Amino acid sequence: MSDSLILERVEANLTRLRLPRISQILQAVIKTAEEKSKSHLAFLDELLDEEVAQKEQRRVETNLRISGLPFIKTIDEFDFAFQPKLDRQKVMSLFDLTFIQYKQNVIFLGPPGVGKTHLAVALAVKACQSGFSIYSTTMEDLIKKLKKDHESNRRGKGRSYYKSALVIVDEVGYTPITREECNLFFRFIANRYEKASTIITSNKAFSDWTEMFHDPIIVTAILDRLLHHSIVLNIRGKSFRLKEKTEKELIDMNGTEG
Repeated sequence: MSDSLILERVEANLTRLRLPRISQILQAVIKTAEEKSKSHLAFLDELLDEEVAQKEQRRVETNLRISGLPFIKTIDEFDFAFQPKLDRQKVMSLFDLTFIQYKQNVIFLGPPGVGKTHLAVALAVKACQSGFSIYSTTMEDLIKKLKKDHESNRRGKGRSYYKSALVIVDEVGYTPITREECNLFFRFIANRYEKASTIITSNKAFSDWTEMFHDPIIVTAILDRLLHHSIVLNIRGKSFRLKEKTEKELIDMNGTEG
């Protein structure tokens, strides 16, 4: 059988096996292998490595798209110089993701705009790239989901906000919740306790959670489970949003003056 017929058959089989990346690069890799006298094993390894890399990239892109993340940012984009009081080493140590392996929680506290959500998202992106399932929601949206599950008598434990290896609950404390909603949140936290990791971002100190959740007994139970295996970072600094606004105003002024 001629080389051209063999190539046609290989390409047809690659299509049937759904290996599009190998189909795209096959002839170029063949040419390079011949020029460099690569072994058959090295040739095959290069083809499979490219296919796996593309499938992994598609997996990450798909999972990030459906994760509910409000935006995609990495830790490389975080401006530590703007938050000099933040313990950079402690933050960076989170990115080895051992807290997920040990089913620990991470809690970012601080006023609005200091980068809590950015850090939470960056951890979720790293977790997704490392093969962990992720899900992101605000406290307000989570409560709506939990209430819907409760009212329809659905357990909801097969849902992403229960079963994902890492769940972000953003903006805890930004909106008041009722006693019933507080109970639902407690059940959510209790269900994930020592089974999976949760990242909480909040503009409220723990001492203010009783006022937010109304019931000191439930607050104690929630914090007991959240803090038992947790890493807490209290961010005290200036708002990135105000910084960006100031920089924009300066640019506009300079543009106007020019």
